[in-house]
Amino acid sequence: MKVHPMWQEYPELQVELEKTLALIKKNINVRNKDIEATIIELINSGGKLLRPAYSLLFSKFGTEQNPEKARAIAAALEILHMATLIHDDIVDDSPTRRGTQTIQAKYSKDVAVYAGDYLFTVCFKLLARYSSSLESIEIDTRGMERILMGELDQMHLRYNQKITVRQYLTQISGKTAQLFALSCYSGALESGTSKKFSRNCYYIGNHIGMAFQIMDDILDYSQDDVSFGKPVLEDVRQGVYSIPLIFALRKQPKSFAPYLDKKDKMTEEDIQAVHQLVIELGGLAEAQDLATKYTAKALKDIKKLPNIPEKEIIMELTTTMLERTF
Repeated sequence: MKVHPMWQEYPELQVELEKTLALIKKNINVRNKDIEATIIELINSGGKLLRPAYSLLFSKFGTEQNPEKARAIAAALEILHMATLIHDDIVDDSPTRRGTQTIQAKYSKDVAVYAGDYLFTVCFKLLARYSSSLESIEIDTRGMERILMGELDQMHLRYNQKITVRQYLTQISGKTAQLFALSCYSGALESGTSKKFSRNCYYIGNHIGMAFQIMDDILDYSQDDVSFGKPVLEDVRQGVYSIPLIFALRKQPKSFAPYLDKKDKMTEEDIQAVHQLVIELGGLAEAQDLATKYTAKALKDIKKLPNIPEKEIIMELTTTMLERTF
């Protein structure tokens, strides 16, 4: 089963990711075969599998190497990620995801809700079967809670032109960074590393996830729909204001008001005007600096990890994400 071409540079990891994808598909079994096929289509639609990749890489630091368990934990985390994507698409009313029609657009929002919920159950089924302790499942459950709280924070702050940088960071810490943190933490813990070591891996993952989401928000202002894989700047129309816009808003809030006050009635011309203002006011440059800071924090802690081959891959992968255009 094919994975993103980026993994061709790491053949052993590529094979493990292919096996992880196969395990995910094996555990997807929906009576309605059309919906099952759509979920499988989402799995095959070119996702980068970053979270399971980090989980697999961090699983190499432990003394209790169990490839089957490592793949199962990685699969559970990717399934959890997919469930949040489906629910994101419902909230955002997104027609496409990675160039593929979303479940809610293809069938209905009701069907998409149930499909997302179904994936949550598959995630927990894998965790229950392979996690070494209830404590590990409890931590994953708390992580899911933080993810959902991040989503609720985002909904609460919609159309708020006074949103602060701190509020944004709190929001993405739950919405995005938490899953990266869980991936690094679970991979390490389930391979037999100490709680202290696993906790350090958690913080590395958190910094990686923060940088990743900030870069995602930067790309929203610098890519087109096709290359980015989803409608760009749709978040602005939905009232979700990301860090490039927040930085620019702090400088000239009155310049944005005529456009943002229209909320979901913004025209394409309004969106482009906001886009241009963000660039002119240096919002993208400030956001890039912030992403660089979080990447630097992650790399600093990664350098302290034991010297195994996977450490270098983690370093390269984390550095590459700051320079990505996808």
